[in-house]
Amino acid sequence: MEEKMTCSKSTFYLSCYVKKSNALRDGKVPIYLKITVNKRVAAVSLQATVLPNLWDPAKEKSRAKDKSAIELNNYINSAKAKITTMYRELELDGKHITAQLLKDMYLGNHEDEEKGKTLVEVHSDHNERCRKLLGVEYSQSTIYKFDTSLKYLKEFMSMEMNIEDIPLKDINEDYIRKYELYLKTEKGCANNSAIKHLKIFKKIIRIALVNDWLQKDPFAPIKFRQDEVHVEFLTMYELNTLMEKEMPCKRLEQVRDVFVFCAFTGLAFVDVKSLKAEHIIHGNKGEMWIRKPRIKTNNMCNIPLLRVPRELLQKYSSDKGCQLRGQILPVSTNQKMNAYLKEIATVCNINKRLSTHCSRHTFATSVTLANKVTMENVAKMLGHSSTRMTQHYARVLDESILEDMMNVDNKLFNNNLNPENNGTANNSK
Repeated sequence: MEEKMTCSKSTFYLSCYVKKSNALRDGKVPIYLKITVNKRVAAVSLQATVLPNLWDPAKEKSRAKDKSAIELNNYINSAKAKITTMYRELELDGKHITAQLLKDMYLGNHEDEEKGKTLVEVHSDHNERCRKLLGVEYSQSTIYKFDTSLKYLKEFMSMEMNIEDIPLKDINEDYIRKYELYLKTEKGCANNSAIKHLKIFKKIIRIALVNDWLQKDPFAPIKFRQDEVHVEFLTMYELNTLMEKEMPCKRLEQVRDVFVFCAFTGLAFVDVKSLKAEHIIHGNKGEMWIRKPRIKTNNMCNIPLLRVPRELLQKYSSDKGCQLRGQILPVSTNQKMNAYLKEIATVCNINKRLSTHCSRHTFATSVTLANKVTMENVAKMLGHSSTRMTQHYARVLDESILEDMMNVDNKLFNNNLNPENNGTANNSK
C-alpha cells in the first residue's frame, strides 16, 4: 500500500515493489522501497527477496502465510515506519528534506549531526538578497543571470546525480568539473558562457567560506581560461559610409541613427534606451554633456556631446513617437535593433556583424583611442571603474600600425641619405 504524507512544504510517498528484471538463480526477485519527496525519487534495496508469484503488488507484501512470509511483511512495514519517522522528525526540525537524504539516513550513510548548509539553500538566499537590491546594486539582467545559474545547477543535480540538493561540504573538484561538462554539452554553453556560470558558482562558495559553512575551497585547484572574443568595430571610413548612406525606409534610418549616436557617445544599449532629457547637461561654455549612471554598474558616465550626437538629438526633439514613449531617441528592443543592423550592414556593403555592442567598441577604438584620447578619459566616458576594463575595448587599428611603420621607414631612409651617418658607420669598421 502506497503511503502518502503532505504538508505545506513537501509531499512524501513510500511504496514497495519488486524488480523482476533482476531475478536471482533461485527465481526470486529483490524487493525495493521507493521514497518520493516532491516528485523526486530515491530507491532503497531492502536486501530481501520473494518469488514473483507470491508478491501482491496492490498490498505491497507477500501473499504467503508461512512464518518466513510473515517475517518478511513485518520487515517491510518496519522499514516503512522507520523512514516515515525520519521524515516527520526532519519536518518538525524544519530541515530541508529530500528523497536522497532519507535514503542516506536509512542506510546509515547520513551523519547524525547537523550536515550544515546546502548549495541550493545558500544560492537561493543569495539570489533573494540580490533581488532586494534591484536597481540599487544590481540590474535586472544580473539577477536573471543568478537565477539562470541556480536553475542550471538544479537541473545538473537532477539529471546527472539524481539528487535535488547537495551539502556544501560534499562539493569537490570532481563535482565542479562534471558541472562544467554538463554546461558545455547538455546546455550548449560556449567556453566563456560556461565560465560565467562557474564564476557565479564560485561566488556562492566564497560566501560559504566567509561564513565558515565550508572549510576547504573546492575551486582552489581550478583555473578559468576564457577565450579571447573579438567584437567587431567600425573604422571611421565605415562609420562615415553608414552615416552618409540613404536608408530605404524610416525603420532602418532610426536604427542607424541610434547606432551612430552610441558610436559617438559610447553608451551601451540599455543606457541609450533609458536616456532621458534630464541626463543632458549644459556646461558653462555652452557645451552639452551626458551625465548618467550606467544601468549595469551604476558608475557615472560623463560624456561631452560631439557635433553628430547633438544633431541627432535635435533631429528627434519633436518626434511624436519618442514623446509618446518618453524617450529622446527612437530606441526599439535590443533584438530588433540587432536584426535591423544586419539589414543596414547589407545596404551599406559593410562585411561585418553589426550589433548594438559594436557601436560601443567603435566609440572606444575608432572615435576616441585612434584620435589620441587617453585611456583614462575613455574609461571615464565608458563608465568603467578602471582602465583595465577599457583595455578590452582597445584595438590597434591598421592605420595606426601603418603610421608607426612609415615613421620607422622615414627614419631609416633619412639616415641612409645622411653622409655623416654613413661616414660614421664606415669609420667604425
